[in-house]
Amino acid sequence: MITLKINNLSEINKIAKVFLTKTKEHKKFAFFGDLGIGKTTFIKALCKQLGVIDIVNSPSFAIVNEYQSKNDEIIYHFDFYRIKNINEIFDFGYEEYFYSNNYCFVEWPEKIEHLLPEDFINVYITEEANHKRIINVHI
Repeated sequence: MITLKINNLSEINKIAKVFLTKTKEHKKFAFFGDLGIGKTTFIKALCKQLGVIDIVNSPSFAIVNEYQSKNDEIIYHFDFYRIKNINEIFDFGYEEYFYSNNYCFVEWPEKIEHLLPEDFINVYITEEANHKRIINVHI
């Protein structure tokens, strides 16, 4: 397990860079954490480190956002918070995304956990005192 700590928001880009360095052999991540814990904010920082040229925002209504990097890589960002029926996942063809060779960042994976391929890495974000965030990566 890898544990990273964000003491304040000014450190988030540095921690995102460390995260990507320590997980460089992986591209699929399932982010667990309470509402408002900072999953989207951290994914934005990861995308910045990956050279994303698009605007990164929460795909909570679209379910999935696709971003392009400076190197013409495609990064997928999912938010399953509003999923009410598992058929919604089948309807948009999740397999094409999950089984690609592209980065996949998934928020609220607990809603579809049984559909995640084995190569997804679980990432847990929790809060300590003074709004510090702890990121535990289960590799």
